[in-house]
Amino acid sequence: MSASLFLQRTSINLCSKGFIRPSWINSTSLIYKRWNSKSTTEKLKGKDPTKSIDLTNFPAENIRNFSIIAHIDHGKSTLADRLLELTNTISASGSNKQVLDKLKVERERGITVKAQTVSMFYNYKGTPYLLNLIDTPGHVDFSYEVSRSLAACQGTLLLVDAAQGIQAQTVANFYLAFGEGLEIIPVLNKIDLPGAEPERVLRQIESAFELDTSSILQISAKSGINIDQVLPSVIEKIPAPVGSKEKPFRGLLFDSWYDKYVGVVCMLGVKDGVLRKGDKVVSAYSDTKYEITEVGIMHPEQLPTGYLHAGQVGYIVCGMKSASEAHIGDTFHHLGQEVEILPGFQPAQSMVFAGIFPVDTNDFRKLDDNIKKLTLNDASVSVHKETSHALGQGWRLGFLGTLHMDVFRQRLENEYDASIIVTQPTVPYKVTYKDNSFKLVRNPAEFPDLEERSFKVAKLQEPMVIATMIFPDEYMGKLIELCGTRRGEQLEYVYVDETRVMMKYRMPLAEVVTDFYDELKSRSSGYASFDYEDGGYEDSDLVKMNVLLNSKPVDALSVILHRSQVDLVGRDWVKRLKGVIQRQLFDISIQTALGSKIIARETISALRKNVTAKCYGGDASRKMKLLQKQKEGKKRMKMIGNVELPQKAFYDFMDKSKGT
Repeated sequence: MSASLFLQRTSINLCSKGFIRPSWINSTSLIYKRWNSKSTTEKLKGKDPTKSIDLTNFPAENIRNFSIIAHIDHGKSTLADRLLELTNTISASGSNKQVLDKLKVERERGITVKAQTVSMFYNYKGTPYLLNLIDTPGHVDFSYEVSRSLAACQGTLLLVDAAQGIQAQTVANFYLAFGEGLEIIPVLNKIDLPGAEPERVLRQIESAFELDTSSILQISAKSGINIDQVLPSVIEKIPAPVGSKEKPFRGLLFDSWYDKYVGVVCMLGVKDGVLRKGDKVVSAYSDTKYEITEVGIMHPEQLPTGYLHAGQVGYIVCGMKSASEAHIGDTFHHLGQEVEILPGFQPAQSMVFAGIFPVDTNDFRKLDDNIKKLTLNDASVSVHKETSHALGQGWRLGFLGTLHMDVFRQRLENEYDASIIVTQPTVPYKVTYKDNSFKLVRNPAEFPDLEERSFKVAKLQEPMVIATMIFPDEYMGKLIELCGTRRGEQLEYVYVDETRVMMKYRMPLAEVVTDFYDELKSRSSGYASFDYEDGGYEDSDLVKMNVLLNSKPVDALSVILHRSQVDLVGRDWVKRLKGVIQRQLFDISIQTALGSKIIARETISALRKNVTAKCYGGDASRKMKLLQKQKEGKKRMKMIGNVELPQKAFYDFMDKSKGT
């Protein structure tokens, strides 16, 4: 018997008796634990290191780039799972649930917030095809992800729930794809549900979109019914990408993310030419030169191929270290070659602004780096630095909506362990001056004071939106009442079928970004769907409400409101602030004010020390003397004492305001 075998057997015997635990057993168990702790995505869908793919075998005519668009929860990610299983991109064994929803926030909330690309290989009538699928979000707040994804595609699957029918984001996404000139294939999903009404939904699709529904695909992504008909339909109906391998290389950067080992990873749609590992490329936006150190496809994780050509979609690693170097919509081309720059994308227009501040001011620099890395992966967020007297240094961030803001906050906390305070969301107001110049006010601190308004300002305007709601007609009265209380003006309402109504309202964005969506769902028992688009600016009677603590303003709690709301909001805020500010040794007055006019007031009474406790008897004048001395001390303390709103109190106040 060899010495090593003897030692190994001895180790096992001793280990079973509880004496020692050899290191090789520890390492084996750690590997076993690590394997079992891996997510389904890592375990079943990770790339095979032995796998190699020759992309030269797939000319442009054998490539299809397509996306899946739909309203929230109509089954986009589930359909993507089934297509990945059908093409053997992932193993069909085990439970594959939303494989392309890779972020923790997506798993927790059950929604897609980030468009994900995956390459699949499929044999159709003896010919191998390369199919690049982009799974897109369904919520209105992530429409920028959808529009960027559509720019890299030639066609799209429009998924409609056979039970829910056409909903607001179905309409919005259809017109996005229609505007891009893409081939749209309508697909009816969830036909196996007990409440499915395929015939009714088909009539809706015909009347709303004027699409031919005679040969519409009727599938169930969850049960796998008719899934095998989807990809043949994609190959036959969606055109191949237009591009030539002989032309100079041009690639459109449409997505990016940060990898802590290799730096910035960029997703490219190759429009013309060929790209290989080792090539030297130039960014048309920054004129910076890079060397390609890795090139490949998402299958569904990163799979190096060393090669991409016209019509293909893949990722590149080129040594970008700074998040600011990757510009969404940028054109990459070979060094020394002149090419026509690709059109790129319209920058996202921020609809909601909020201040973000670190809970611990020492974390400012670290949080700055984290925000840069996260905005690399979410190009629709705008970032400007700002300073608050109450909260210190921070940032004013622009988002596409309140859900977008909440997801960004959660991603900062989940992915970077950041502890942050998010201020009250505001919308960009427009101030037009008498000399015809104007400025956008994103922060209440920039709002003109009474003197400036009197002498310099011609008009104040607030952003409006065109809101589209689709719901059963039995809820019409409740929703008309809701829109009326939010200063909405009805534009139109039509019946999309016998029981469902589509209603359009023009209303202020400030009314939408608070709790409008929650109210809409509550009043319609969850059946109403909602979407909105930019509706320009409109004149409005706007004022700035300040919060005063002992007559001193707290800048972080200032807010811009319509004059009709000031009384209601002012009274509510002082009551809630009274509940979060701790008592001091002197009285604290909490006031909301409109200029010099006080709207509402609450007082936090002083903590009172029992100064007469040591008086065990004697004349009453002794007690009165001590109480008078205490009173004078409190008066003096109130004059010199500062009331600062601690960050915890501010955090509690903002947390309560979200909950109300």
